[in-house]
Amino acid sequence: MLYRLNRLFHPKSKRTFVVAVDHALFNNAAFLEGIENMEKTIAALADANPDAILLSPGEAPHLQKIPGGNKPALMMRADTANFYNDVLPSSKLFCEAYEEAVEMAVRLDAACILLNLLQVDDYPEMLNQCVRNILRLKNICDRYGMPMGIEPLSFKRSKDGMVGDGSPARVVTLARMAAELGADLIKTDSTEPEEEFHRVIEAASGVPVTVRGGGRASDQEVLAHTEKLVGQGVAGIIYGRNIIQHQDPKGMTQALQAILHNEETAASAIKYIKKEVATAHR
Repeated sequence: MLYRLNRLFHPKSKRTFVVAVDHALFNNAAFLEGIENMEKTIAALADANPDAILLSPGEAPHLQKIPGGNKPALMMRADTANFYNDVLPSSKLFCEAYEEAVEMAVRLDAACILLNLLQVDDYPEMLNQCVRNILRLKNICDRYGMPMGIEPLSFKRSKDGMVGDGSPARVVTLARMAAELGADLIKTDSTEPEEEFHRVIEAASGVPVTVRGGGRASDQEVLAHTEKLVGQGVAGIIYGRNIIQHQDPKGMTQALQAILHNEETAASAIKYIKKEVATAHR
C-alpha cells in the first residue's frame, strides 16, 4: 500500500489540488513570472493551503522547512527536459531523470515523484527517453513505497510551433500507456472537449487521473473548465500559471478548492477571488 499517496488527497472529496511550481526547471524565461522569489512564493502558497505543491528537488526545502503538520504535501519533479526551452533546440531533445531520484524524494519527505512521458511529433527519441526513465525508477519506487506519478503529454506541430494535442485519441492512448508502465497517479492534458475526459479515466484502469492547467486563461474559463472536469470524474487538478501568475493566488486557490472539495459551481466559487481582481480577469 502506497500510504504516502494519501497525503495528496482531500479526506472529504477524495480529490487533490496541487499547485505546480516546477516551471523554472525547464529553462523558459516566461515561466519565471510570479516565482522569482521562491521562498516568498512558497510561503504564500502554503498559507493558501492546497493539498500539495509540485517542486523541483532544489526548491523543495523551502516548503519542507516550514514547521507544523498542516502544510501542503510535496510532489517532487524527478526529471527535466529541454522541450520547453524558449526556442526548441535544433539538436536532439532530451528528458533526463535525476540520479537516485527515489532516495532524494525519501530524504525530502515527498508524497510522490513525477516523471514526464512526452510524445512529440517528429521527435520519437523523447518518448524513448521518458520510457527508459520510468522503467529505471519504477521498481525502486515500489521498494521504497514512493508513489510514481507519470505525466503523459502529446504535442503536435502547428503554425505556431509545437502545441499540446488535446484530441481524445491521443490523450486516452498515452494515459493508458502511463497506466501500463505502472503509474500510481497520472497528470495529463484535458481532452478537447472536456466532455470526452471520462474516456481517459476509463483507460487509466483505476489509476487516479489529474489534469494540468496549461497557459493563462480568464478566471471564468479556469473555474468553468474545472467544474466540467469534476463532472467527468477527474481525481484532481495540477495547475501552475493560473495560480502563481494570478493577482490573488490565495483567492484563486480557495475558488478551485470550493469546486473540487465542496462541489460548488464555477459561478458560485468566483466569490472567493477579490472582487476587483475577478472583474479584471473576466
